[in-house]
Amino acid sequence: MADHRNGSTQPPNGKASTAGSAYSIDLNAFQLRLKTFYKHWDEHKTDLWGSSDAIAIACPPPSEDLRYLKSTALNLWLLGFEFPETIMVFMKKQIHILCSPKKASILESVKKSAREAVGADLVLHVKLKNDDGTALMDAIFRAIRAQSTSDGRDSSSVGYISREAPEGKLLEAWTEKLKNTKFHLSDVANGLSSLFASKSNEELTSIKRAAYLTTSVMKNFVVTKLENVIDEEKKVSHSTLMEETEKVILEPSKVNCKLKADNVDICYPPIFQSGGEFDLRPSAVSNDELLHYDSASVIICAVGARYKSYCSNIARTFLIDADPLQSRAYEVLLKAHEAVIGSMKPGNKLSAAYQAAVSVVERDAPDLVSYLTKSAGTGIGIEFRESGLNLNAKNEQTIREGMVFNVSLGFQNLQSEKNKSKNKQFSLLLADTVIINKDKTEIVTSTSSKALKDVAYSFNEDEEEERPSTKADVKGAEPIMSKTTLRSDNHEISKEELRRQHQAELARQKNEETARRLAGGGNEGGDNRSSVRTSAELVAYKNINDLPPPKEMMIQIDQKNEAVLLPINGSMVPFHVAFIRTVSSQQDTNRNCYIRIIFNVPGTPFSSNDANSMKFPGSIYLKEASFRSKDSRHISEVVQSIKTLRRQVVARESERAERATLVTQEKLQLANNRFKPIRLSDLWIRPAFGGRGRKIPGTLEAHVNGFRYSTTRQDERVDIMFGNIKHAFFQPAENEMITLLHFHLHNHIMVGNKKTKDVQFYVEVMDMVQNVGGGKRSAYDPDELEEEQRERDRKNKINVEFQTFVNRVNDLWGQPQFNGLDLEFDQPLRELGFPGVPHKSSVFIVPTSACLVELIETPFLVVTLSEIEIVNLERVGLGQKNFDMTIVFKDFKRDVLRIDSIPSTSLDGIKEWLDTTDIKYYESRLNLNWRQILKTITDDPQSFIEGGGWEFLNLEATDSESENSEESDKGYEPSDVEPESDSEDDASDSESLVESEDDDEEDDSEEDSEEEKGKTWEELEREASNADREKGNESDSEEDRKRRKAKSFGKSRGAGLSSSMPKRSKLR
Repeated sequence: MADHRNGSTQPPNGKASTAGSAYSIDLNAFQLRLKTFYKHWDEHKTDLWGSSDAIAIACPPPSEDLRYLKSTALNLWLLGFEFPETIMVFMKKQIHILCSPKKASILESVKKSAREAVGADLVLHVKLKNDDGTALMDAIFRAIRAQSTSDGRDSSSVGYISREAPEGKLLEAWTEKLKNTKFHLSDVANGLSSLFASKSNEELTSIKRAAYLTTSVMKNFVVTKLENVIDEEKKVSHSTLMEETEKVILEPSKVNCKLKADNVDICYPPIFQSGGEFDLRPSAVSNDELLHYDSASVIICAVGARYKSYCSNIARTFLIDADPLQSRAYEVLLKAHEAVIGSMKPGNKLSAAYQAAVSVVERDAPDLVSYLTKSAGTGIGIEFRESGLNLNAKNEQTIREGMVFNVSLGFQNLQSEKNKSKNKQFSLLLADTVIINKDKTEIVTSTSSKALKDVAYSFNEDEEEERPSTKADVKGAEPIMSKTTLRSDNHEISKEELRRQHQAELARQKNEETARRLAGGGNEGGDNRSSVRTSAELVAYKNINDLPPPKEMMIQIDQKNEAVLLPINGSMVPFHVAFIRTVSSQQDTNRNCYIRIIFNVPGTPFSSNDANSMKFPGSIYLKEASFRSKDSRHISEVVQSIKTLRRQVVARESERAERATLVTQEKLQLANNRFKPIRLSDLWIRPAFGGRGRKIPGTLEAHVNGFRYSTTRQDERVDIMFGNIKHAFFQPAENEMITLLHFHLHNHIMVGNKKTKDVQFYVEVMDMVQNVGGGKRSAYDPDELEEEQRERDRKNKINVEFQTFVNRVNDLWGQPQFNGLDLEFDQPLRELGFPGVPHKSSVFIVPTSACLVELIETPFLVVTLSEIEIVNLERVGLGQKNFDMTIVFKDFKRDVLRIDSIPSTSLDGIKEWLDTTDIKYYESRLNLNWRQILKTITDDPQSFIEGGGWEFLNLEATDSESENSEESDKGYEPSDVEPESDSEDDASDSESLVESEDDDEEDDSEEDSEEEKGKTWEELEREASNADREKGNESDSEEDRKRRKAKSFGKSRGAGLSSSMPKRSKLR
């Protein structure tokens, strides 16, 4: 059998001399496809098979050349292997095969299957080594004549592939004898093309795997390689790039594809073209010229891969500092390419697909019509180009479900505006592999982007600055959003000046956008929570008869009804445990034990609003009860029981309240036999499931419309719908201990009994161990080196497993049904990261393409860049070792996010990152009171807009207007604030916009008060004394009382004083 370049699947170097046991024909597939073959022959005998009574297929000897033959394709489709120098003749009642002894031994196994499938007997004509085979050929011809005679016909019609010239002595002898017979010969190439056109599910799976390999090579190798070559200005020839890419295709593991190398091959040698010489045919060859990447250069890359003999193809064009004509032509080509794919639906004509492309070009760029390729692609499968399925203007064949096409469209030999000889002429090409399904068209190579922003590279920044005015003059051309700036030759204008100019433009755009949003009332926010069940709805006993019979006049705990029965005035009085705020016990010197129970009472500070106060406004409530006992053991048991019961009830009610606010999710559709779930095992989850049992790892599976994480425990399961995922992140372990997948959701879900918007799955890449021996180990200790190598290998293995899972899920999300979700795993850009304190501890915060994240420490930080209004960098000044970053969101009802203690060394990097992501930033010397600022803006948006919008934060502008004004650090001063008054009420109404330390101290005191669980008598006494001292004697003057009050509460909270404080204020 032939070398793998001719299509055999396994083994790659399988020759005819190999033992027959090495090959196993899939009898089920053979039976099904033989039946399909005979059915198609019977139904289309006249129009496609030339009224043939017998079909003769002669497969040529093996060749090192990469070629596609219909005889080879039939061998592979029917038997799974190529059988070179083999002649097959199909008749209604018999199948005759002339071959060598070893091939005959393999084909013996299909005799029974052939009889069961179509009722035909398989007759093997074994050709010995020294036999020329003519006698065996005569026997086959006699069988053909005998069949015609039995059917009552004088002559026989034999179909064969007329375009395939005979090779080798055996086939030359066969062709000569066939033509010398009196048979009527007809070409059956069209019949074979139609037979191969519609693919089975098994064939489509092979094509999808080939496409997965093709796109992985394009994304993970070709694009990266080109970027490195151009960025480092290397000299590399097209042929060298071709050879390196071919090696990668033949070793899928190099691009993290878990496909067996034995099953893959190239469709054609990869094509790289640049420098003005372009050939858009698949037969093009990468020449030995160097890759050309000067300004206005075009680079065309085409890659084709096969999996189990089934082909896929992709082609992309990359633009380097594109001129207006190039960018316009590419945009038109992209629209035309998408129009072709959009028109390819079952029942449509093939000519309509090409006409859709022509219509787009005629509408958007009529001057380019003559440069459009004459075909939009061909059918693809075992053959790279399936004849009869050309997408051109003349083909009237109908598109059917199961067909697969290589949609390839381009502009040939366009003339550029540049005068350089190598760039004057250029071509553009786009190609994708497309599967025709019943209800949709599936682009299986779509994960390799062809959007202009992803293929256009900026080579020279100073040219970029001048280019927009030129582009505006070209009809239909828009400024290019370049994917990458590879290097800068601009030494005239500093980076800071360019950034300042860009920020000024961003400020103008941001103020216009904010004004439109505020004018339109587009400031949605708020928390639409459903009402939580109040304690009024918690009833221990509905009827007095439900009370348990009193045993003794002592405190009892009714676990079933969640009640505490207290002996009061000789009766057992029940209280639901939810009404109890705290319970404590103590013992005096006389060994008397006391139990103190403090109840939740409406109207007390920091207690939740209760419906009881509304229902029974005149009621008197029990605030506290104390009991004495000589039995210390009983008192301890009671306290412990009440605390345990209360904890259970509070947890249950909290979970119930959380679940009441959840958005109903769609139901997870589990993968069936056609779609095997993508699986990643041995993962831990955060937040972790509740319970006291030992934590166990689980498995994450990607199903039809979502993920499912489950462990071996029945109740530990989490479903995450694709539609609920807002952002997905993959962070491989580099300097961290874990490799993780993180999902940030639109709506909360429950993980165990926790409500969360962030779910993370991770694996520890190395064990956390500590050497307690005390001795130092040598850096050259063999055991130490071996252990480090094992840890590195384990880390790399885990990272590759996660990367493979991510790639497969990205491919799944690339399917048309998920286009509206815009899902793709994002990866943090570590080189842009910086340390900071977003919550309580210092962490390393890292930007991604769409977010700012911190995914290692909890609570997690995920900020969507598109939701950011502006960023204010606070405490920025000379001599400061660190500064703070305040993020203001477009939803002004949402609290700002502040990241504290960022090292000043990170300032320039953060400014550069904010500028490149088109986020407007300001700088201030003090921390601002953002809650008051946002309240003022939302209360009077018109004044905010008329006052210049966010420009009140522009420190440079404010300083230039009034250098001596203290208000330059205050921030935006609302116009309707009245002047300071001496009275306390007026002072409290006009809060400062610059945060003071007193605000935070008061906030801290309130938080401490919230945590208070009931005061002792000594504390109550002390508070009363403080209040008396504050109030003072009746004879004290008003001035003395004010002085005492100021002394007891610390510094004054007046707006004027707090604004001039040089201290750094605390976190909100």
